Amino acid sequence: MTHHKFLTPVACALVLLSAPAAFACDTPVSVCATGKLSSLALIRKGAPAAVYVDAAADPAVRHAAEGLRGDLARVSGGEAAKVSDLSQARGPIVIIGVLGASPVIDGLVKSGKLKVEDLAGQWEGFRQVVVERPVANVPRALVIVGADRRGAVFGTYDLSERIGVSPWAWWADVPVAKKSDLFLTAGARADHPRVRYRGFFINDEDPAFSGWAKKTFGGINADLYAHVFELTLRLKGNYLWPAMWAPKAFNDDDPRNKALADEMGVVMGSSHHEPMTRAQSEWHRNTDKGVTGGRWDYATNGDNLRTFWRGGIERMMSKGDGAPYESVVTVGMRGDGDEPMAEGAATQLLEKVVADQRQIIADVTGKPADQTPQVWALYKEVQDYYDHGMRVPDDVTLLFSDDNWGQIRRLPVAGKDKLPRAGGYGVYYHFDYVGGPRNYKWINTNQVAKVWQQMDLAYKRQARNLWIVNVGDIKPMEHPLSFFLRMAWNPEAMTPKALAAFPREWAGEAFGPALGGEIGEVLETYSTLAARRKPELIDQDTFPLGPDNGAGPLDGGEFGDIVDRWRALSAKVAAIKARLRPDQQDAYFQLVEYPVTAFANLYEMYYATAWNRRLSARNDARANVFADKVEAAFKRDADLTAQYHALNGGKWDGMMNQVHMSYVIWNDPTQQTMPSVARVSADTPPEKLAAKVVFARSAASDPNRVTIEAAKFDRAVGGQGLTWTVLSNLGHGDAVLALPQGRPATEIRDGVRLDYAVTVPRAGPAKVRLRLAPTLDATGGKGIRIGVSLDDGPVQVVTSDLVPTPGAAATPQQVAWVAAVKDHVHTVEASFPDVAAGAHVVKVWRLDDNAVLEEVVVDMN
Repeated sequence: MTHHKFLTPVACALVLLSAPAAFACDTPVSVCATGKLSSLALIRKGAPAAVYVDAAADPAVRHAAEGLRGDLARVSGGEAAKVSDLSQARGPIVIIGVLGASPVIDGLVKSGKLKVEDLAGQWEGFRQVVVERPVANVPRALVIVGADRRGAVFGTYDLSERIGVSPWAWWADVPVAKKSDLFLTAGARADHPRVRYRGFFINDEDPAFSGWAKKTFGGINADLYAHVFELTLRLKGNYLWPAMWAPKAFNDDDPRNKALADEMGVVMGSSHHEPMTRAQSEWHRNTDKGVTGGRWDYATNGDNLRTFWRGGIERMMSKGDGAPYESVVTVGMRGDGDEPMAEGAATQLLEKVVADQRQIIADVTGKPADQTPQVWALYKEVQDYYDHGMRVPDDVTLLFSDDNWGQIRRLPVAGKDKLPRAGGYGVYYHFDYVGGPRNYKWINTNQVAKVWQQMDLAYKRQARNLWIVNVGDIKPMEHPLSFFLRMAWNPEAMTPKALAAFPREWAGEAFGPALGGEIGEVLETYSTLAARRKPELIDQDTFPLGPDNGAGPLDGGEFGDIVDRWRALSAKVAAIKARLRPDQQDAYFQLVEYPVTAFANLYEMYYATAWNRRLSARNDARANVFADKVEAAFKRDADLTAQYHALNGGKWDGMMNQVHMSYVIWNDPTQQTMPSVARVSADTPPEKLAAKVVFARSAASDPNRVTIEAAKFDRAVGGQGLTWTVLSNLGHGDAVLALPQGRPATEIRDGVRLDYAVTVPRAGPAKVRLRLAPTLDATGGKGIRIGVSLDDGPVQVVTSDLVPTPGAAATPQQVAWVAAVKDHVHTVEASFPDVAAGAHVVKVWRLDDNAVLEEVVVDMN
């Protein structure tokens, strides 16, 4: 395995606040519980340092400065003074500003007290510097200087996080631990993002987010978005696709929305099918005013569409100072309601659409179109138009997408796509989805290791200009969203070692380092169990029970094994909960307890349903015990939802209202429905029936099948700069892949392979099956090739050639894709007609990039 020395900023903060001061204060601008003579006292005996920002500073900088003042107060318990005149300041102070836009900071640079030569012109970069005697009356200051306004904002919120204020303090009620003393080590530290635009999409399908917002804020308005924007910035994101499903329209519903986004420094966009800053809902309103009307069809209704789009750009330019509200304009077109355009829509027509949209942008802004950031989302069938030759101008960002289930469909390829290009490339990713083979909207089912593998591949393949992820209702995607945006800030720093540490760091930030390790392990185990099958895809028939033993003990089989793992995890969650402080309980319920307990309960309900149906079918009265269990689990689901909605005085009332059980088609049912159960007439009292429910696992291993976890290889052979690396909690367990990603195909002669020693019990034909985490050929080719050989025999090439399908499956590749995304695994196999009994070595060869191996199976049956 590859090992790297790396600590993320959060890890540093946790280590520094819990480690001896001698170690802590060796790192520049680290946060320490004790200080040296050269340290700055950020908090001393409960009194926080003052905060200064220029009166004429950009509103985004002033917002962040006020945020820091509030954070210092939460940590210290005292009020951080707001200083408007440095000549009146006394004692330690935090000075925040933008290079070239702050007289104080520019004066420090001119005097030589602040050295930031390499900061000028850097996108969103910042530097934090402890400066001695910045002015005569201030002995020491922390200067947070941004290369631009968001650089100053990120430098400020970075400090907030490192002193112990979680970005989720409001959104998940994460408590802030009080500290009477905090010191900053002397020196300077700097950072800047590697991905230009980083954000998320509120894919707000009713009833959860929308219903909660109406109860809490009276609607999806600026009062709500103030919290959304702050969350985005605290997570070091800078870009947002707002809530948009009917009848919502960000710019039209509340005029304060766009103004507040710009004031706070958030770049606004619109979703993949909402061009020119216009919400889909706007097309269906105000038709009597001549703004919209007719078919959403450019060939027949182009005049109306151009008028509509022009209005969007005019609104973007309505700020009043000649500058636009900061935006990335979505161009292109899909069908109304996020559907494909009319069958047979030609790439020539779409090229005209984009050309006309760019002309509108140029006309309204008074500048060449290439001076307004734009993005074209290659989503679903739109990617086909691109692959068939449609092109847009070089300055437009091309936004590739995943298959809506976490597998990126396409990435730039040298020789096929232009590299480099001015607008660059990006990725639209999904943590939540409405569509086939089934919706998944209720709860987090995303593995951060999977996100890492796909987004690391994207970064290595030059998709670096824009990363955005669909998070549904925001909650309960706190954990993967935090990871996505942290990785987007610096993919190069998110090494495999940093990935492995992330869940524990993140949990430690929320609940303290003493419990961070244990809670992080819970989050990792949860992600593996949750990703196995999304809850909307589970029912009583999803997993097999063991063999039917008649009136004897019950064998839970694979279904029982999974339920046992959920029970063990739930017990661990309960044990940790007993050790938490009272002020941590609400956050723990939201971030850990509810996801684990509610998902485990869903499994219990379907597991009991499976037993009820098997036993009732043969008139076995034990079926009644399981009928009771089904009813109890159904009630508990409602109780857990009610408990969530009652947290913190009802703060989250409505947020967990997504229907998540008893699906029969791809779309969600209208209400929660308990699976049907049957009861058997019996004279035996219920308690005695329950005593007869005894489980015993059958010894059912197959001697003719050898299964080896991919991570338990006997030999790993690298080459061509590639090293085999184990990633924990990716797929159904641990997985292995060759790093770095993004490298060209290798040949057998390069020798990049994994060796697995096996012993087969008898001679005969054998199949070697490779269980893979689902991935797609992101080169636009015909699949991902992997080599398989036995001993020193010839190498067989097998291909993982999954093809996403938007509707009913048709080709074998599409059928395989549906199965793979449901089961979160894909299997390929090689056949060997004549295998001798005894010891052998199975060799798995790396040929194409993006192959993720989970398990090797040798089957002699």
